[in-house]
Amino acid sequence: MKAAPFTLHRPTTIDEATALLADVAEEGGLVLAGGQSLMPMMALRVAYPPHLVDINAIDTLSRISVADDMLSIGATVRHAAFHRPLPETGVLGRLLSTVVRHIAHYPIRQRGTFCGSLAHADPASEWCLVAATLDATIVLKSASGTRFVPAAEYLEGAMATAREPEEILVKARLPLLADDARFGFYEFNRRAGDFALGMALATYDLAGGAMRNVRVGLGGIEEKARRIAVAEAALEGRQPGEKVFAIAAAAAIADVDAMEDASTSQEYRRDLAGVAIRRALKVSMAAETAGK
Repeated sequence: MKAAPFTLHRPTTIDEATALLADVAEEGGLVLAGGQSLMPMMALRVAYPPHLVDINAIDTLSRISVADDMLSIGATVRHAAFHRPLPETGVLGRLLSTVVRHIAHYPIRQRGTFCGSLAHADPASEWCLVAATLDATIVLKSASGTRFVPAAEYLEGAMATAREPEEILVKARLPLLADDARFGFYEFNRRAGDFALGMALATYDLAGGAMRNVRVGLGGIEEKARRIAVAEAALEGRQPGEKVFAIAAAAAIADVDAMEDASTSQEYRRDLAGVAIRRALKVSMAAETAGK
């Protein structure tokens, strides 16, 4: 199939883009950045917006910057920008370059965008998991002003976010990690490049042999990525090891409300949550992964 007819708008400033979207949002107008989710949906007539506001000509949205211990990622920054750790991003840069290799395939990463993944809010999105686990701030801009929304509030469910129709997701802000922070990421899918059936991200500082500032997130298991507080509590202040990792995994299994579909049962995904957390934590113990 082919996309339904639509009008393409190509603003060159954020103000022009928000003004355009304010005019067409009520008609179903959408924003186009990477298009790796939107274009297939339009081709299949799952989505048929009468207007597209293409933001790729807005230079300021293609920038990555570090300031005040935050990494800011503009709306048109491609996945491929994270293939190698970025200067001045330290452990966070290594984390992002680890995670990005699991996103779809190389050609898609050349066009798809970090913020576009957040805007689409697929439960299996690796970047949504990163945003949720690290408590990212999502910056939304409309003709009437700017909103700064914590990731936990922004992600509302499967393909559902707190973004209003007239708002553009212009930036995501991630906190830099401590120089001695450790992290681990694990994703399971049936074939390389397929959507994840489940994944986990864990970060923590190691002080006096004990885990501190523990963050554990799950993606692909429930309808949205989120931090798993019970797993974090089981790990905080404890020495890393297989036994405590198993305790955290068991707590997560009891806590999650796993999704179910035609090919994957709820019980399978619930058990996978525990496996993903244990394996992500095991990865975190590897010195080379932690950047030591």
